[in-house]
Amino acid sequence: MRCPTLVPFAVACLMACAPTVHRPHTAKSSGSNAVPEPAIPAVLAAFDRYQVVAIPEGHGKKDIDDFILALIRDPRFPDKVNDIVVECGNSLYQPVLDRYIAGMDVPFTEVRKVWRNTTQSMMCSLSAFFEQLFPLVRAINQRLPPTKRLRVLAGDPPIDWDQVKTADDAGRYFKRDETIAAVMENEVLARHRNALMLFGTFHLMHGQGGNAVSTYEKHYPHVTFVISDLSNYDTSRFASWPNPSLVPTKGTWLGALAPSDIWTPPTRTINCKVQVGFPPELQKPVEQVVDAFLYLGPRDVRLFEPTPADIALDTAYMTELQRREALTGFPGAPPRSLEDMRDEILQEAQHPILEGPPPPPDVNTLEERCRAQQRERAPR
Repeated sequence: MRCPTLVPFAVACLMACAPTVHRPHTAKSSGSNAVPEPAIPAVLAAFDRYQVVAIPEGHGKKDIDDFILALIRDPRFPDKVNDIVVECGNSLYQPVLDRYIAGMDVPFTEVRKVWRNTTQSMMCSLSAFFEQLFPLVRAINQRLPPTKRLRVLAGDPPIDWDQVKTADDAGRYFKRDETIAAVMENEVLARHRNALMLFGTFHLMHGQGGNAVSTYEKHYPHVTFVISDLSNYDTSRFASWPNPSLVPTKGTWLGALAPSDIWTPPTRTINCKVQVGFPPELQKPVEQVVDAFLYLGPRDVRLFEPTPADIALDTAYMTELQRREALTGFPGAPPRSLEDMRDEILQEAQHPILEGPPPPPDVNTLEERCRAQQRERAPR
C-alpha cells in the first residue's frame, strides 16, 4: 500500500495510511457492547451536536473514499455542512479552488494543481479520489441556492514547488498541523460554520499535543467528533453489522482497546535515528483519542484505489514527482527511478485488494542510508 511521502522534518507515517498488524485482542472487554448504526445517518446526526466531524480520507483505501463520496451526495448533507476541509489541498491555490467550486470557468488543468502540488506528493498527487471529489462538490453546488452552497478549504501549507530547489526549501513548508489548525480556526470555527474534515487519522486524534485537532481544541474544545476506520483490525466478529456502519467508542469494549490493536506504530527519524512506536501521549485507550469507528465490511475484501492511468503515462509530471520525492523522501529510503514508480502503479492496478502489512522497517539499513545521504549533501 502506498504511504505518503515522509520528510526529515518531523517525520511520522500517518496512521490512517499505515497497514496494521492485527494482534490478538488482549484488552479487557470492559464497557458495554459496541452498537453499530447505519453510517451515513449517524454521521449527519453528529453535526447536530458538533461543529466539526472528522473522517480519515482513505489515503488509497477505496472503500473509505467511496463512503465519503456517498455521504457528500446525500441530499441532507448541504443542510448540515458548510465546508469540506481537505488534506490534499494546497492553500496557495485557495482562490482558484473557490472559483472552481463556485462553478466559475476554471480550466481543470489549473484546479488540479490544488491536490497535485501539495507537500504530500506521493499520496495526493496520485489520487483518483480527489479527481472525483472536487468536480462532485462543484456539480452539487450548481443544484443548490447560494446560501446552501458548499465551500472546499485546502488545509496543506502554501508550498510553491516551482521555487523549491533543495530539501531545506521544502522543509519550511512541513509544519502541516499548524496550517490545518489555522485554516480550521480562521475559516470554520471563528465563523461558526460546520465542517467535514478529511485528513489522515493521526492529524485528527484528540489529546495528541501538536496535531491539528488537538491544536485548535485548545481554543475550541468539545466541538469535534473524530471518526477512524478500523484499519486492519479483524472485523470477522462484525459480520452481522450493517455495512457501512458507525459505532461509538465511549464506554464500549472497542473503546477499551489499545492503539496497537488498531493501528501500526508510526515510524519516524530524527537526526538519522529511526524510531518505531507510539508516542507517550497515544498510549491510552482508543476511546480517549477517537469518538467512533467506521465499519466498511470484511477486511479481506477491501479495495485499494489505483492511480489514474493518465498520470502514469505523463512523463513530465512523473519526473517532477520523482524530483519532489528525492527532496522530501524518508531519510534512508533508496531513491526510485521513473521505471520503479511506474512499476509500482502497475502492480497496484493488478492487485486491487488491500494486502496485509509490510515487514517491519529495517532500522539499521535506514539509519546507514540516512547517514550516507547526509554525507553526500554536506558542503565540500
